[in-house]
Amino acid sequence: MKRAYSLLVVPVAALTLAACGGGGKEPGHDMSGHSMGPGSATVAGHNAQDVMFAQMMIPHHQQAITMARQAATRASSPEVERLARQIEQAQGPEIQKMTGWLRTWGASASPGGGMHMGDGMMSDQDMKKLGTLSGKAFDKAFLEMMVKHHQGAIAMAETEQAQGSFPDAKAMAKSIVTSQSAEITTMRRLLD
Repeated sequence: MKRAYSLLVVPVAALTLAACGGGGKEPGHDMSGHSMGPGSATVAGHNAQDVMFAQMMIPHHQQAITMARQAATRASSPEVERLARQIEQAQGPEIQKMTGWLRTWGASASPGGGMHMGDGMMSDQDMKKLGTLSGKAFDKAFLEMMVKHHQGAIAMAETEQAQGSFPDAKAMAKSIVTSQSAEITTMRRLLD
């Protein structure tokens, strides 16, 4: 999280200085036609939040795919298998897009400070336990874990929608909120 914090400090400082330095212009002058230099909040159409969103969502999606792939051989419910395939098919291409954005932005693929359980990530212990289950026990554990996992993704996506600036990242975030909310509804129905 130190790195994410430092990514936010420079852009915020640049914005603060830009806001304070009126340069003799009249109050309310619209700077939208002016290009902002390096270290600004928006460089090449993205900001620090967009970078953090991609860096955090990639490992989040990777873990969901790891969980989903287990359903092919361990799930007893055809609906759980179908849902797992749907998750894998949606999140694989999203990982590729986000990886491409980070490469274009010259940003590391690693979030630096790492993720924490509040992001909906499962612990190593949770993942090991899931790998030992099969049949209905797997179905139940998979659904319960994936609901929490999706809730974490939705929270990250909502932050991106509110604070990001890169249109494609914001569009992906909106899609994640919509699709994963619908999947949570399905998973809760299956759990009942």
